[in-house]
Amino acid sequence: MFHVEHFRIKGRGAQSRAVSARFGLPAREADGDWREHVRMLGEAPVKLKTRVHEERARSILSFNASPDIPFDRSVNAYRGCEHGCIYCYARPTHAWHDLSPGLDFETELFAKPDAAALLRAALARPGYQPRPIAMGTNTDPYQPIERRYRLTRQLLEVCRETRHPVTITTKSDRVLADLDLLAELAQENLVAVAISVTSLDPGLSAKLEPRCPTPEKRLAALGRLVEAGVPVHCSLSPVIPALTDRFIEAIIARAAALGVRSVGWIPLRLPHEVAPLFREWLAVHFPERAAKVMAIVREMRAGRDNDPRFFSRMKAQGVWADLIRSRIRLACIKSGIPTGAKRVRFELDCTRFRPPASSAQLALF
Repeated sequence: MFHVEHFRIKGRGAQSRAVSARFGLPAREADGDWREHVRMLGEAPVKLKTRVHEERARSILSFNASPDIPFDRSVNAYRGCEHGCIYCYARPTHAWHDLSPGLDFETELFAKPDAAALLRAALARPGYQPRPIAMGTNTDPYQPIERRYRLTRQLLEVCRETRHPVTITTKSDRVLADLDLLAELAQENLVAVAISVTSLDPGLSAKLEPRCPTPEKRLAALGRLVEAGVPVHCSLSPVIPALTDRFIEAIIARAAALGVRSVGWIPLRLPHEVAPLFREWLAVHFPERAAKVMAIVREMRAGRDNDPRFFSRMKAQGVWADLIRSRIRLACIKSGIPTGAKRVRFELDCTRFRPPASSAQLALF
């Protein structure tokens, strides 16, 4: 029987195309000759290619009523994410399409070319009430294929036209390609950007988030956004105990030095297929530390790999969680970043929204 821990797939986060048992999909095995090459070479001999499929979606604006997240609507112009972050909680969504939450999630991508038109239609509906639209909640809006499709920029252009508030979460300095739009939106208090920095070790990041820009590029992007007057948040998410938590104080100090006034964190989440994929990744890259990492994760998650319950799934409990919270609070105080009741909160302006012009109106110009 072939065991994936015998090799590494370079440039990818997941180390297999493990499929979901939740939907009864057939298991996939590598071809026998391919397995023999793997054993001889010590790693996957074939570089996996990224494929992009264009999807004609019927809608783009999704609503939720979750008590655990600070937004009630979101837009995702892409499905799947080439960044390949092994811990990505969105991986299980690929299983709904008979695709692997493992390698398929980061190699079989979907783009929605009509995203901007669909958003315009949603905002034009009678009775629509604006609240900040969250981008980057499922897959990164600035993953590499954004360079080709520019769907995120098109969506931001709709937000600018309608004066609709929007928030962005990303791990990429490609956000700077839209700095002109972001600066305009910021002048009207219509945008806030969060950039995630999980470590300061480029080698670790290359394993953990193989196709993300380096930590230094992400920090530089935070600085550029601050200089442009764009409200920014530095996210230390996820914090992985015994692996990335050693960078907490240094990341906060670096962010503060750049002028960032908001910092936050979310503990590692391992829903559904993410847990076995993450265990597999640990066995490949950090076998000597795998047991310790998972033991602490379980201690923080009520004895389980993941806590799916509302009100607790985005948090953590126990001694380790309390220690991380204390370290973050003390590091923020030391760096001059407000905490507690004085913590910076981005209250975007929802009062200036104007519905998009109809085709008939546009014809007048």
